[in-house]
Amino acid sequence: MVTAEQLAARRASIGAASDLTALAGHIAKRNAAVLERLPPVPDVKALLSVDGGRCPADGTVLSFDPWSPDAHGCSLCGQRFSSERHHRAWAKFQHLWLAERAVELASLAALTDHSPDAAARRAAELLRAYGERYFRYPNRDNVLGPSRLFFSTYLESIWILNYLAAATLLRETERLDDETARAVHGVAEEAANLIGDFDEGFSNRQTWNNAALTAIAVWFEDEDLAHRAVQGGTGLIAHLRGYREDGMWYEGENYHLFALRGMLAGAGWAALAGMDFWGEPELARALAAALRAPSLTALPDYTFPARKDARFGVSLAQPMYLEMWETGLGKLAGREQGAGTSEKELAQWMRALYGSAPVRPELFESYLHDAPLPLLPAPCSRHQLSWWSLLDMAPELPSSDEPWSPPTVFMGGQGLAVLRTAGRYASLECGAVGGGHGHPDRLNLTVHADGVLWLPDFGTGSYVSRDLFWYRSTLAHNAPRVDEASQSLGEAHVEGFDERAGWGWARASFGPVTRSIVLGSGYLLDVVDLAGNEERVIEVPWHFQGRGDVSGATWQTGELADSEFVTRVERFVSPGTSPPVLELSANGRALNVHFASPGDLVRAEGPGHPGGPRQTFYVQRTRARNTRLVTVLEFSVAGSAVRAVRVRGEIVEIDTGGGTDRHRFGGKEWLIDGPAGRVALGATASSPPRVDALLDLEPPSRPTGVALRADEPPALDGSTDGFDTTEPLRLDLEDQYRRSEEPYGGREDFGAVCHANWDDAALYLAVEVTKPELVLRWAGAPPLRLDNEPDDIHSDGIQVYLADTAAESPATGFLVVPDDRSTALRVRRVTDTAGDPETVRGVWRRTETGYCVTLALAWPEGLLTHVGGRVAFDLIVNEQLPGRERRAGQLVWSGGNGWVWLRGDRQDPARFGVLELVG
Repeated sequence: MVTAEQLAARRASIGAASDLTALAGHIAKRNAAVLERLPPVPDVKALLSVDGGRCPADGTVLSFDPWSPDAHGCSLCGQRFSSERHHRAWAKFQHLWLAERAVELASLAALTDHSPDAAARRAAELLRAYGERYFRYPNRDNVLGPSRLFFSTYLESIWILNYLAAATLLRETERLDDETARAVHGVAEEAANLIGDFDEGFSNRQTWNNAALTAIAVWFEDEDLAHRAVQGGTGLIAHLRGYREDGMWYEGENYHLFALRGMLAGAGWAALAGMDFWGEPELARALAAALRAPSLTALPDYTFPARKDARFGVSLAQPMYLEMWETGLGKLAGREQGAGTSEKELAQWMRALYGSAPVRPELFESYLHDAPLPLLPAPCSRHQLSWWSLLDMAPELPSSDEPWSPPTVFMGGQGLAVLRTAGRYASLECGAVGGGHGHPDRLNLTVHADGVLWLPDFGTGSYVSRDLFWYRSTLAHNAPRVDEASQSLGEAHVEGFDERAGWGWARASFGPVTRSIVLGSGYLLDVVDLAGNEERVIEVPWHFQGRGDVSGATWQTGELADSEFVTRVERFVSPGTSPPVLELSANGRALNVHFASPGDLVRAEGPGHPGGPRQTFYVQRTRARNTRLVTVLEFSVAGSAVRAVRVRGEIVEIDTGGGTDRHRFGGKEWLIDGPAGRVALGATASSPPRVDALLDLEPPSRPTGVALRADEPPALDGSTDGFDTTEPLRLDLEDQYRRSEEPYGGREDFGAVCHANWDDAALYLAVEVTKPELVLRWAGAPPLRLDNEPDDIHSDGIQVYLADTAAESPATGFLVVPDDRSTALRVRRVTDTAGDPETVRGVWRRTETGYCVTLALAWPEGLLTHVGGRVAFDLIVNEQLPGRERRAGQLVWSGGNGWVWLRGDRQDPARFGVLELVG
């Protein structure tokens, strides 16, 4: 984002720098076909669905070809498919790709001699094409925020950034005609309304929304909008708080990289609005730390660890990431606050990336320049980036006499301990979960050694596929679980971290479990302790990569609790008294796993990495109190480094070719007594700060209502007959409404009154809903396949929840939908709650103003009900409208809290109100 004067200076720099000249040539070649003919512009809004854009035969994501709107190929089976859903999935990428084409063509016109007039004309034609169509795309059926072209606001923001960049480049070079300017003006004004209406707070997506609003402010020279987007309470500067003191975004590497690209784009536009991030020492230091952070946690193969909701196995040498660091180096060069270590380290890091193995190209929403993607890996180069690098990257990559050498490091803001010894990598996941993208994986262990990722974190695949629930379970991680259930979403605390004399150590606790890992030159020691006087089950899953088995093993049918995704469960039967040793191999390397503690060893089959085949994994399990599970991972041929492992009370003895290492925790430090003497590894790290303060969460107020005791159960005939209606619960206020796009229309269009009665057997509800036109989902309707949420949320109907006010037991929740062909109710248990639908009975009937549902909910077991008692309660009424794919909104008795998106049928128990049981 530059002025006419800056463009002229940059044009001269490009002509004098070989790398920039080569990049300009690459961009021209990439856009040659677009100059020859206008690519297809979608006439449809993008749709997010389970099946759109995926091969019906094998589930593989279909290849994106911007020149093929109706036939979409599968790279695995070779077939091509056509359908409306595939077309609308294609439209998402096509809208984004066309905006990229517009800005790359505009950059060619502004900065090069590669057909500048033709490039400018085609760029303007693309801008006008969207000016003509933009208001035809409906702001409806969105998944996450208002949007016309897409289903989520952040995608609209990514798109408008490129769209306005193209228009700005044309304007600054006097190539923007009046007709095109008017088209851009109309699109930008409407985009400002859409994006500005939806503030996601401290979210990675909001970084992009802020960047887009900053760009729109620059286009219109709107100082108020610029101030809000840059300096507002959730603006760009405030979002720098999301990069914790270690420089890493609080949601992990995947979202760090996404948010950082949005932040850098926003900083570029902010400079035109008068705020130079790189010229402010504090802001520049924060950006430099954010640029450095991914290099500190990167795996030895230059992929980022797939922590939280991350993509698996993605190289940091992807062009999208490379040009972020190129931009950073370009901005840091010659600036006082950028001199020294930060600039030097970034240069070393980038040289390592450019020298890494060929990269398998990935498709990113914010970087589609190379589509359609080549099928084979290719080397990465400064000559193959985008228009952004053409404008911002340094003419030459700074030289460096030293290679990139990543340190052992504790990422305090993340709570991630990374140990590196002899080219091997082990990390222990501590700290907070990390916002809405966090996983129940506290104390997860990741190991990369000798070129093999032996213990990966699989991250997350598609948000709309059922296996999302597997990847968000503890069993899918190398993390301990207690009592055969996934961890609660809490915070782990680091208790020790140190490196010296060739050893690295990390120790952290989560609830009653403490995990210590010690990494040496030949092995990794893992010790998991369960504390407490109660007998409990402790399990440690191991998702090893490679092939192998326990030598001489016999396996019998076994059991593994709490997963619909697990098959072929078997239990190890020991042929003797020696602890089992699992011998694995991969890529010509060996890993030997010594399970040194008594207990069960189970193996099973479950999903591997997203999109990959199912894999065998192992689980150590024991039932005891104050117990310990000890495992040693040996990085060599069996017996060459570890000959025996013994557990003697608090001491773990490991016999090696050089003698015996004796390990024990000394209360504050880890002690190793070996042939070379004693090594003491101390506690040099502290627990990271909580992320709650960043999110500015305020506990919701809890409304109170009354349930009146019934002398006799009401009729439950779809009317209020038999109900005491003197203390109604009302749902008809604007602040009780969660909307998708349109604001609350008022109680005449949509409202509800609930009458609550009770006796010792049940809670009785009569819910009278005002809604002129009912839209009910038929029980036999084909699946919507929009996502992994229940289809019945996209229907008129209700959701009801009950719980103990002390939250000592799981909430009970039901989704209730009237059957459109009878007076029956369709009842299902709400996701992540307890409850049996068979305990709910009732009917419904139409009324003059809408409909009435009457039902009885048997009291959940353990819930104390008596006169004067209090139970946690909530009621939600869903609103569906004709012609929509997704629900329009919902009324919530306890308070709407904004927007309906991403909630499915779930309601946070912390938001429940209270029903007082009155006699």
